[in-house]
Parts: sequence; structure tokens; C-alpha cells
Amino acid sequence: MTTLDTSAPLATLLRLSTASAHDAASNSQGAGWLTRGELDREEYIRFLMMLYHIYDVFERALDENATHPVLQPTYNPLLLARAASLATDIATLLQTPQAQWQTHPIHVELMAAPPLPFTQYLARLRLIVAAGPADAQRLLAHSYVRYLGDLSGGQFVKRVLAKVYGLENGDGLSFYEFRQLGGNGSATIGDMKKIKEWFREGMNAGAGDDQAVKLAIADEAKIAFDLNRALFTILRPPTNILDVSLSPASPPLGEPSTPSEDSPLQAQRDASATPTYRVATVLAVIAALSLSHFLLVVNGLTGEKGATKLEAVQHWFANAFASLSSA
Repeated sequence: MTTLDTSAPLATLLRLSTASAHDAASNSQGAGWLTRGELDREEYIRFLMMLYHIYDVFERALDENATHPVLQPTYNPLLLARAASLATDIATLLQTPQAQWQTHPIHVELMAAPPLPFTQYLARLRLIVAAGPADAQRLLAHSYVRYLGDLSGGQFVKRVLAKVYGLENGDGLSFYEFRQLGGNGSATIGDMKKIKEWFREGMNAGAGDDQAVKLAIADEAKIAFDLNRALFTILRPPTNILDVSLSPASPPLGEPSTPSEDSPLQAQRDASATPTYRVATVLAVIAALSLSHFLLVVNGLTGEKGATKLEAVQHWFANAFASLSSA
């Protein structure tokens, strides 16, 4: 078992200690469906509903502990809070008033029989709150996992979903939108990089040199990644994804497994699928993206550092995918 270097700044400690947990979540099949835009529209909405309840509980907990010395340096709900944006997106995607989306059949079904990983995620957050100020620093681990993910890989997901669900005008995607740090305008990728740098500096300042605090947050961060990975396991399989030959074109988050060639879903696609892209062009995109991801992983650039390096790849891939769609 690797001994953690608690003398390192918290941001560095988290990057190193959660690398394997991060990769496990990123390489899950459900994460692949999401990042490739393969989820049915209703299932994507169901996923957002679960995220809404998770963020609602989590951000209320942050509000209650806003002055906690470990949390205070990164507490900025105007900049980071996501629950309200999720509620807006859900109502937009359902084409229903925001005050009424929780009565929609999708949400009613979800809450009538909530999946276990979803309830476990909520229970973990509530357990931290119930423990009081003595354990409140663990909330920083959930901020780290959720917010830095939204600021990094979430931006790639946003571009894919805009195309797949016809949201190019931006409606229904406010979850992925952030304000500028210290401003009111929409954050660019460069602005988001500044936000991440500010957040890491705040984490380091909040934890300081307290080794016990660092270890507790590192422990909780692995739990948070595991909870997110479990959330992906309850996503329902797509009913109409692209031809299986295109599915291995993995997102930067990893290479999830694909249906076997003799599965009923594959038989249905073989009978009805029509070519959409030029095969040579698709293969070129796949090869370049896979090589980029392979080089990053081989060189140990996982976790936050890997996500930062992948931003350049994500920009290129998004442009290449757009070119394919218009070809």
C-alpha cells in the first residue's frame, strides 16, 4: 500500500491519491454512454434529476458550513453552485414550467423507487452533515470531485450533447456554464482554467499543513469517486446508438465496453443503420484521439493533470466531430 505524502499541498495529494478511483469512474460503461451522447434523451434527463438532488443536498451542506476554515477559501456559490442550473435544464428539456418538473412521470418514477447508488450518494452527504463541524472538511472532497469535473470533462460533454440533443442554442445546457471569476460574463475555457487554479489554491489554503485534515479529505475523495462510478452503473442502456464499429471511438474519459456483435441491439442496428460518416475520416479521428489518450495515460497524466492535458485534445476532437457531422 502506497504511503501518502501528507507534506504535499492538498491539491497534489488528491491528484495522486485518487488517480485509480478517477480512472475507474471515467472508464465505466455508463460514463462512455454519457460522453459519447448515446443516452436516450429521457435517460439523460433522469440522470440530471439524480444530479439535481445530489447537488441540492451537497450545496445546502456547504451553505451550512460556509464559515468552516477548511471550506471557506473555496466557498463561492455564485460561481460554483449547480443545483439551480440543473433545475433549469431539466425543465427546459421536459418543456415544462420549472415549478412543475418534479411532478413529471420521469421524476415521480425515480423518487418512487430510487436506485440504491443514488440513495447511497445522498446518504453519504447527509452523514457528513450529521457529524457536524468536526467532519465538515470532508465536503471539500466532494467539491473537488464534482466541481473540477464539471469545469473539465463536463465541457467536452456539453459540446457532444448540444449536437446530439439539438441544443446548439445553449438552452438546456446551463449546468455546464460558469461565470467568469470575479465577473458576470460567461466563462471561456481560459476562464475555467483560472477558476480551477483558484480552487486548487483555495483547497491548499483551507487544509494548510494539517495532515489529519488532508488524510480525511483524501479518503473522502476516493469515496466520492466511487459514488460517482456507482451512479453510472444505474444508467439504462441506449436503445438506439450508432453502429457498433463507431462505438470504440472512446471519449477522453476512457474506453467502456460495447455490445457484442450477436446481441439483439446489434441485430437491430444491422437491420436499420445507414452510414452517416466517411469511414476513413472516422477512423482517423478515432486513431488520433485514442493515441492522444494512450500517451497521456502511459506518461502517468491521470487525475487533474491528465484532465488539463486532455483539454487540448477535447478541443480538437470537438472540431473534428463537427466537421464529420457536416460532411
